[in-house]
Amino acid sequence: MTIRIAMWSGPRNISTAMMRAWENRPDCEVVDEPFYAAYLAATGLDHPMRTDILAAQSNDYNTVIEQLTGANVASELQYQKHMTHHIPRGMDMQWCKPLRHCFLIRDPAEIIASYVQKMPGVDEDAIGITRQAELFNEITDICEQAPAVIDSNDVLRNPEGALSVLCEQLGLPFNARHMLQWPAGRRDSDGAWAPHWYHNVEQSTGFGPYRPSQPALQGAHADLAQAMQAPYQHMWQRRIQA
Repeated sequence: MTIRIAMWSGPRNISTAMMRAWENRPDCEVVDEPFYAAYLAATGLDHPMRTDILAAQSNDYNTVIEQLTGANVASELQYQKHMTHHIPRGMDMQWCKPLRHCFLIRDPAEIIASYVQKMPGVDEDAIGITRQAELFNEITDICEQAPAVIDSNDVLRNPEGALSVLCEQLGLPFNARHMLQWPAGRRDSDGAWAPHWYHNVEQSTGFGPYRPSQPALQGAHADLAQAMQAPYQHMWQRRIQA
């Protein structure tokens, strides 16, 4: 039986690099942001490449859930990369009880500073940190245990140590040979939005070096970063460390 892993992240994290690490394993296939089209259809938001995204994926949440839980998977592992802001409040999350979960977090100021380089505006819903903390609590209740939490800076400081501990938390063997480096380029599994968002990761061959960052946010951006500290810290205090 295929083991399905759900990685819950927000935008402008190292979520695509993390997906590369798992996809490079010979025993794993990946699913890239399967709810993106359903999210756009439900909200009406005008994201880059909206038309392509709506055409590439099912626009119906229930259909996507069936695909994620019922479809046959040839590989031993299926890694699902999820964006927390794609999941509407009120959704019944019982569907994900059989999955093994991890929450990938990043400092709010770093997320906001990166997000505004790609999008004209940013708000609490767009970066998904509050929703991430809500889903963390919901999934903890459903699964009757807290999911693993990993901070992107911990991964960048020590990729081998962080990923080995993550695999241990998920009850899986760590594969250093394949998870720490990968070939550059685009993948067939990349979402339709890759041309807008994935330029840097397409050039990567592994996790980039850790560079301390102290974004100089101003005004509303600084206020938003401060407001997001509480949900971020809620998860950060529970993070796994190598």
